[in-house]
Amino acid sequence: MKKALLIGAAMLSTVLHAETLTIERIFSSPSLDGNAPRALQVSPDGERVTFLKGKQTDYERLDLWEYHIESGKTRLLFDSNDLQSGDEVLSDEEKARRERMRLSGSGIVSYQWSDDGTALLFPLGGDVYYHKLGEKGAKQLLDTDTFETDIKLSPKGNYISFIREQNLYVKNIKSGEETAITTEGGGNIKFGMAEFVAQEEMGRMTGYWWSPDESHIAFTKVDETPVDVITRSEIYADEIKLIEQKYPKAGTPNVQVELAIQNIESQQREWVDLGENKDIYLARGAWMPDSKTFTYQWQTRDQQTLELRAFNVANKKQRVLLQETSDTWVNLHDDLYFLADRDQFIWASERDGFKHLYLFNNDGSLVKQLTQGDWVVDSVEAIDTKNNRLYFSGRKDTPLESHVYSISLDGTDIARITELGAYHSATFSGDASIFIDRFSTVNSPAQVSLNDASGKRITWLEENKVEQGHPLYTYMDSWTAPEFGEIETKDGATLNYRIYKPDNLEEKHPVIVYLYGGPHAQVVTNSWAGNRGLLMQHWVDKGYVVFTLDNRGSNYRGKAFEDPIYKKMGFIEVEDQIAGVEFLRTLPYVDAERIGVHGHSYGGYMTLMSMFKAGDYFAAGVSGAPVTDWRLYDTHYTERYMGNPNTDDDAYTASSVFPYAKDLKGDLLIYHGMADDNVLFTHSTMLYKHLQDLAIPFETMDYVGKKHSIRGKQTGIHLYNTITNFFDRTLK
Repeated sequence: MKKALLIGAAMLSTVLHAETLTIERIFSSPSLDGNAPRALQVSPDGERVTFLKGKQTDYERLDLWEYHIESGKTRLLFDSNDLQSGDEVLSDEEKARRERMRLSGSGIVSYQWSDDGTALLFPLGGDVYYHKLGEKGAKQLLDTDTFETDIKLSPKGNYISFIREQNLYVKNIKSGEETAITTEGGGNIKFGMAEFVAQEEMGRMTGYWWSPDESHIAFTKVDETPVDVITRSEIYADEIKLIEQKYPKAGTPNVQVELAIQNIESQQREWVDLGENKDIYLARGAWMPDSKTFTYQWQTRDQQTLELRAFNVANKKQRVLLQETSDTWVNLHDDLYFLADRDQFIWASERDGFKHLYLFNNDGSLVKQLTQGDWVVDSVEAIDTKNNRLYFSGRKDTPLESHVYSISLDGTDIARITELGAYHSATFSGDASIFIDRFSTVNSPAQVSLNDASGKRITWLEENKVEQGHPLYTYMDSWTAPEFGEIETKDGATLNYRIYKPDNLEEKHPVIVYLYGGPHAQVVTNSWAGNRGLLMQHWVDKGYVVFTLDNRGSNYRGKAFEDPIYKKMGFIEVEDQIAGVEFLRTLPYVDAERIGVHGHSYGGYMTLMSMFKAGDYFAAGVSGAPVTDWRLYDTHYTERYMGNPNTDDDAYTASSVFPYAKDLKGDLLIYHGMADDNVLFTHSTMLYKHLQDLAIPFETMDYVGKKHSIRGKQTGIHLYNTITNFFDRTLK
């Protein structure tokens, strides 16, 4: 009896001391994600792994570390506070680059190795530092009043290159001699810089490319003269800035892009003929290993044609290596890899309906399709030409997890080398003999191991196990593991969902549907979701069912799954989300009258469309930084999916939120960053006016001085509390 009482007391003590997750704790240090490093790289010599890691006292302040493979020792290479102290003052250009690269934090936020593995380069505070292995400390290579951006180490490590005041420069590391490759930049003219839509929508963050032998550098000349100037306000606490920004709204002129290749020694410059039609996109650039041929990806404005073109710097001739076409749009990718020893290249294509890998000869003739099936390749990870094997990540086993696979270069003998039950991302060594495996699940933050090419673990780099001492361990007693499943729509589509259930299923509970819904994204995965996933845990603790569904139009299910949104955004996505709610209504623990919806960016747009078009299904909604009229959004993204408003005006009207706003029935909260340069604040203010003119009540919360991501610890706490308090008021 005494023993039973003691056991009962111990259990009661555990329950009493089980902590539930607060929003304030989500944003506090140490991070609940644990101490898993990021920006992991294997050094080119294969002897060490380098990575960035936040400080225990401030997880957003990053330092550079290394793990030496042979000795098994981990050490701090550079403390960012030793090199730069005080507040970082970033240029507007750098702020925009980091926003579009999704680079968060301060201190050392990026770095790169020289190709020979003897040196490291990392930007910090607008300047750049250079560390030679075996030598002490880091040498500051730039110390100017000007904020340099896009700083690179040349392939052989003899130079650094960078953009200063819209011109391209190179600097000899040994001699310190600085050379301006261009001098005419300024105003509307930018050299070596990626234009707005290249950065934001194409994923091209640079406008220049070194040849492997450092003899030439290819670069763009961007003329922004044709682009309309929009005047937008950036509203801060103590001032309002009126910003004149070159912003190419859908249907309006883009920049004009030219491409040049310059000999570093002779300074001789060749301009590449991009064709008579100037209204095109230059999507990618890459040199062949011989340094004689520069390739670039040329895309029509309607994005239905993509060509891989090759320019020979010796004979000045160019040719089209291959062409991709589509009746809707051609997706861009980064999977072009040249095989140095066999005059061939790997290329990804969706020509059979799913993204797969193909082997081509350098003259553009197809050798064979390497992967195939009703599943997609994510990306090429490494190529081992010595052993005739290619490593890639993909969804062969399940669309909910990314895994690493190997396949011979003749397209046979495919094998998965990562373990099922987690979402993996890999970083291989140059010779593909080892790789860093960073993996997580929806219930466990990222763990990092070093593996051999077969997938066998060599050692942990950061086990990050959720056990006593881990910041997350305290909350495990109250942790809710979600369930995954599938529903089938009335027209036969299969959709993946994730659902979190509260403890007491004898009662009926309110629901928060979290969604994104847009292209090139996937929300339902078996992976750690960071702060947003922790917010879902907080909601479940409060008694909400939390539900997420990936509708048609989203990624990693094949092109036919994406295409229904073509010229009809806001239609099939809403229909699929309604199918999700109809499924929820069949669950005995769901209160069908208390279902809310929330999303940010495209998810904000989806929230509005769901509230306006499906008001009988959603009682409340929180729309974050929403697109409201696609005419206000940029050319490359919008026209890809919606066509050109000059010829498809009716489609744009039908896909805007305004024709449906009059049908709002439930409670609505809209929030937006007041300095957003991506989804402009105008999207929300136009809707505010429209709803006011209709005398329809709604709520707002606008964030002073914040961009599209609405970053900052205190701001994050405020935002999450605002969303949660709104649902508490409207659904409980």
